[in-house]
Amino acid sequence: MKWSLNLGRIAGIKILVHWTFALLLGWVAFTEAQRGSDLPTTLLAIGFILAVFFCVVLHELGHALTARRYGINTKMITLLPIGGVASLERMPQDPKKELTIAVAGPAVNVVIAFILWLVLPSLGNSFSEEFFLRITPANFFYLLLFVNVVLVVFNAIPAFPMDGGRVLRALLAFKLGRVRATQIAANLGQFLAIAFVFIGFMYNPFLILIGAFVFFGAYSENILVQHLDYLRGHSVREGMMTNFVTLAPTETVREALNKLLMGSEHEFVVEEAGAVVGTLTRSQLIQAVKEEQMQLPVVEIMTADVKTFNVQDKLSDAYTELQKTRVPLYPVLENGRLAGVINTDNINEFIMIKSALTH
Repeated sequence: MKWSLNLGRIAGIKILVHWTFALLLGWVAFTEAQRGSDLPTTLLAIGFILAVFFCVVLHELGHALTARRYGINTKMITLLPIGGVASLERMPQDPKKELTIAVAGPAVNVVIAFILWLVLPSLGNSFSEEFFLRITPANFFYLLLFVNVVLVVFNAIPAFPMDGGRVLRALLAFKLGRVRATQIAANLGQFLAIAFVFIGFMYNPFLILIGAFVFFGAYSENILVQHLDYLRGHSVREGMMTNFVTLAPTETVREALNKLLMGSEHEFVVEEAGAVVGTLTRSQLIQAVKEEQMQLPVVEIMTADVKTFNVQDKLSDAYTELQKTRVPLYPVLENGRLAGVINTDNINEFIMIKSALTH
């Protein structure tokens, strides 16, 4: 995510904290100041939030390391004010594997809560409502135990993108298939999200943010699974463009600009005798114009490190890669030579046609 601070790596997975996380810490400090708390009490409250989010990181690592067992890597874990997000490269199609990955995160919180329950002395007669009104050194770890239990219960809600939604989808997929299971789980998730928003308006505005996150997460998951279903069984050859404009490495920026203006292409493949040399985008051309490099050959400003697809590759894999990287265009090869290009717009048009034909 943009505007995120890199905290380092755990088990090879990048840990990021989004800038909005600072707003949460600021809100905690402001709340404590309103209560008249002194500096040590305020720092303790902030420390508690950091301890909670350390548990969230462990939760997300539970998902990520379990996914790694199935050959699925995790690019990063990002901390947001509403929780953590593990950016898995993909979710497995096998419902058993998805179920295992989904359960692994809450299982970590169960373990944390159980360990705290074992090591903390019983409160006995000390238990009272006043004991939990404010964070103190005496109740710090008791509250942390409680929060881990809450995380387990909250993530059990059957709504995407929370773990409960994935567990529900995996269980339904055993009988109904992945597409239908996703539709049911996503619709339920969106219904619950709307309920969160209404409750948030009456009681806690924070629930409005969670409701919006859940609603759009459920919608995106449903659309993605439907799109992948339309692409299943189709090759890149079927979805690629064969009518496209290329550039030679020796052509100048001025000549490339002429081709940009004459057609509808915004990105070009730079090729020589059928071999892909690189790609060139409109933004690279505009930057060259700003730097008064009109006579410079495009080979000097193009992107030389280019991933390519083969015509026999799965179209669903190309779609997933384009969604993940946001690269505007990929060359497609056949027997090592340029045969076409593929981008997100063309695959979306392919999906629209398939959707129209099946209705």
